[in-house]
Amino acid sequence: MSDTPSDLKYIETHQWVRVGADGTATVGITDFAQEQLGDVVYIGVPEVGETVTGGEEAGVAESVKSASDVFSPVTGEVIEINESLEDEPEKVNEDPYGDGWLFKVKLSDQGELEGLMDALAYAEHVAAAE
Repeated sequence: MSDTPSDLKYIETHQWVRVGADGTATVGITDFAQEQLGDVVYIGVPEVGETVTGGEEAGVAESVKSASDVFSPVTGEVIEINESLEDEPEKVNEDPYGDGWLFKVKLSDQGELEGLMDALAYAEHVAAAE
């Protein structure tokens, strides 16, 4: 069973979001997603200043096995990207909920979080897919 931290919100395409006290949303791919991908060799993320839209494509994760679109769980302006992934994309495999985060967003609408899955719902979603 994949690791599913309870302090995060999730979307069906296996991305997570963590909202900090300052309202900044950090986005990444789930443990399940990185397991399915295998060894990640490249991560493409939006540029700082771009606007991402919840549920829409915001990047790509490429592995030795395949490439997969990365979707943003939330809508807002990208305020930071994880530049270390350019040289060390394997951080996504090693620590998907920590050092392997992808980008940070200034949320347009905090209410959008209400429509996302909690850890229990996401774990059930993953179990149904396996």
